[in-house]
Amino acid sequence: MNATTTSAALLDRLKPLGFQQAQAVRLNLAPAALVEEALRNGEGTLTDTGALMADTGQFTGRSPKDRFIVRDASTTDSVWWGDINIPFDAEKFDQLHAKMVAYLADKTLYVREAYAGAHPASQLKLRVVNELAWHNLFCYNMFLRPEAGADTSWLPDFSIICAPGFEADPAVDGTRQKNFAILNFTKKMILIGGTGYAGEMKKGIFGVLNYLLPHEQNTLPMHCSANVGEDGDTAIFFGLSGTGKTTLSADPRRGLIGDDEHGWLPGDGGVFNFEGGCYAKVIDLNPEKEPEIWNAIKFGAIVENTRFVPGTRTVDYANTSVTENTRTAYPLPFIPNAVEPSVASSPKNIFFLTADAFGVLPPISKLDKSHAMYHFLSGYTAKVAGTEMGITEPQTTFSACFGQVFLPLYPTQYAEMLGQKMDEHPDVHVWLVNTGWSGGSYGVGSRMKLAYTRAMITAALDGALNHTSFSQHPIFGVKIPSAVPGVPSRILDPRNTWQDPEAYDRTAAELAQKFVQNFQKFAAYANDDILAGAPKVAAAIAV
Repeated sequence: MNATTTSAALLDRLKPLGFQQAQAVRLNLAPAALVEEALRNGEGTLTDTGALMADTGQFTGRSPKDRFIVRDASTTDSVWWGDINIPFDAEKFDQLHAKMVAYLADKTLYVREAYAGAHPASQLKLRVVNELAWHNLFCYNMFLRPEAGADTSWLPDFSIICAPGFEADPAVDGTRQKNFAILNFTKKMILIGGTGYAGEMKKGIFGVLNYLLPHEQNTLPMHCSANVGEDGDTAIFFGLSGTGKTTLSADPRRGLIGDDEHGWLPGDGGVFNFEGGCYAKVIDLNPEKEPEIWNAIKFGAIVENTRFVPGTRTVDYANTSVTENTRTAYPLPFIPNAVEPSVASSPKNIFFLTADAFGVLPPISKLDKSHAMYHFLSGYTAKVAGTEMGITEPQTTFSACFGQVFLPLYPTQYAEMLGQKMDEHPDVHVWLVNTGWSGGSYGVGSRMKLAYTRAMITAALDGALNHTSFSQHPIFGVKIPSAVPGVPSRILDPRNTWQDPEAYDRTAAELAQKFVQNFQKFAAYANDDILAGAPKVAAAIAV
């Protein structure tokens, strides 16, 4: 259905969300129509490739401290409450909902009906109400699109009301400040206001699935990219920003299942993409390094918070005057090797990517079940922070399950599910890949060559590492291969690459201690299998 006028039938679809009137309802508009509306409304402009450039306003990223979950009978005993999942009063939610509906009553509403979850067994029917046309185009690109002619007059499993122009009154509405994103699992609704950052909608639904899938369907939600080989072998890639997840999962020899959010079904159900599109960073984007993303930015795609080369309509991807978090959103079919539908078999290989700026972790190592659960729960990488004098020190970053800010349930539940999946699929291989430093910490050592990392990934995918011997790291307990095709053997054991092996031992002990300190908040809830994957700090300190 592609309706552009207000009618009783259209409003009937919105009445369960509290809407009794609207100036107009634009239902399931095609991308071209949404672009026209956005341009007419002054919401953006076209680039020379035909993409729609739009700004998100004050907020150029998510606002985690303003994300709430309604605490009620259905969530009080199940949600991991705290700084990640901040409780919100149910009555305040109803009050805010009513105010948002009243705010939107005299405005044109852009309504999108879509799915989240490419596998029918775990699919959410969505209805999204947008104040902005370009936000509705974002939802068209990022969520799964019903087939042409499909009946979408459904009762949705979850709904989003997104009104950037509506601001809360913190003193009255119970929010921290004027912007907010609130999940209500009883009302099956997300309210987003006071922010134009479109990613709040995408990540809101990710949070919903992170709650519902493990809680109700024994399905593991994962913040990862996924691809599949010609033989049907699936690989998934976890990694925080700067670890190379996008680069390493982009492989012209393999089909792209998805770049960010997936589920792993019970038994032989396989994996599936939550989304129908990609939401990629474009800072310093160039056609040589990331040609797929470069070529996907065309008519129908969106670029956020970018700027033109002066005097042109050409995007200057090096321009950070608005934010470094410049992004593009486009449908998955804009990528030539995209897999449709976005489903595949259970993974044969799982990669945890880390950019270890301490130069301690091996460039590739194999994890048994306990170490896999422990490192999954740790979600480690190390970033480099500059100082005034140019002296830098690595800064550890731990994000549970490589996506802590999106976890409504206690993180150990997800780690335990990973262990269960490994039990169900004993042929799955889990690898820890260090794309960071070798030969010393940052400032002394050097970054691992991308060609070597690619060779290690290829060796794991092709099964070459199944025929080599392994040694155990004395501190972290992970297994280091003795040989990898195309990679110098001496760099496989990181201790061999340091000029001062004793300095390596001290640094490794220090990093192990950081792991243990981070893990203390989970220790009381972790089972014996997870605890067995911890580094041997006492032995390390004694070296």
